[in-house]
Amino acid sequence: MTDTPKPTDRDLADCDAGAASALLSWQDAQAIGLGLAHPVSGMDHVPLATATGRVTADATRSPVPLPPFDNSAMDGFALRTADLIGPPPWSLPVAGRVAAGEAGMPLPPGTCLRILTGAAVPEGADCIVMQEHVTRLDDTILLETRPAPGLNIRRQAEDLPKGGVVLPKGRVIGPREAAVLAASGWARVPVHRRVRVALFCSGSELRDPGDPLAPGQIWNSNRYLLAAALASPWIDLHDMGAVPDNPAKLAATLVAAAQNADMVISTGGMADGDEDHMPRLLRDAGGQVDALRVAIKPGKPVGLGRLGDALYVGLPGNPVAAFVTWTCLGAPILRALAGFAQPGLTFDRVRLSDGLDRRPGRSEFRPAQLLGPGADGLDRVRLMTASFSARIALLAQADGLALIPAEATELPEGALIDFLPF
Repeated sequence: MTDTPKPTDRDLADCDAGAASALLSWQDAQAIGLGLAHPVSGMDHVPLATATGRVTADATRSPVPLPPFDNSAMDGFALRTADLIGPPPWSLPVAGRVAAGEAGMPLPPGTCLRILTGAAVPEGADCIVMQEHVTRLDDTILLETRPAPGLNIRRQAEDLPKGGVVLPKGRVIGPREAAVLAASGWARVPVHRRVRVALFCSGSELRDPGDPLAPGQIWNSNRYLLAAALASPWIDLHDMGAVPDNPAKLAATLVAAAQNADMVISTGGMADGDEDHMPRLLRDAGGQVDALRVAIKPGKPVGLGRLGDALYVGLPGNPVAAFVTWTCLGAPILRALAGFAQPGLTFDRVRLSDGLDRRPGRSEFRPAQLLGPGADGLDRVRLMTASFSARIALLAQADGLALIPAEATELPEGALIDFLPF
């Protein structure tokens, strides 16, 4: 797998110099956006029960070793190997029983103790013999094979020493993270505050699903596409709906959105048409705007900038172009704002199922379908149609986005390419 690059000083200098009209690679555009993003200030200490999906704001360390004491890895019998004298078989009386959660008793010399999985190893015992490996005769066991010292014992601190890092800063809390936090006793977890995001879609033709459509109108897919993409516990979303292509209304919405947001996202109005107002309106409101013409297909017109304390991401209006540019540019910037340790994209390496001829110039993120692994174990992908920037139904049939390099003129069957799974 390959990771996207980090921003460089040269990237940021080019941006500041006003290279908005230059055709940038998507990697350079992403680097510029990441350079604008700094993790939000403010930390919450939330109960572990409600911390799922939040981003750790500090490294957490374990106040105890894990496991906290030597314990049995299975049901069996605890014994002292030195008590097995002479040739086999050996006979040991069962002197008691130890279950998980009990303090237990020291092991009397020349005996064994029945022990259950997770129970503390009794003082004096140096191994646990599986119950399947002994013969039980009333209150006595018979062994045919000498066990090794340490057999079936989980040692104190073998998982994590006391003071060891449980989770680093910038980690999203999921099932695995919640488990280790609980095991190390973290009842409340330090997390970054939620990132406040304001979203609106520009376009006089847009109506919400369920509303009747007049001639020339369409239902607003971008609103629900992005609302779903932003439905995460670390995001506080303010969905402002659709705004007509009226400069005064768009300007008022833009200013209102930026007042309490860490990021403002809009769709539409980023190209050079008569109704494409967003770059000018952002400047008129006192904002910084880099109307980036990105060498990416679909989605060449993208806006990255700032208005007040809010970052601004202006996406194209075509739904697949909005999805691609959000995925490749907007989402990594938002993850950086949220404090993710690794906000960039991670690709899988796959092989093309069929050859491809194309015109070079822009990197292409084409919807593709997985066909399963080939003889070498790598997944094969089938590229979908090359004309797709507005085909949202086609996007729903894809398994991910295949990245075709900007310079590629032809790729043979079996060529290795990057693939971004959904």
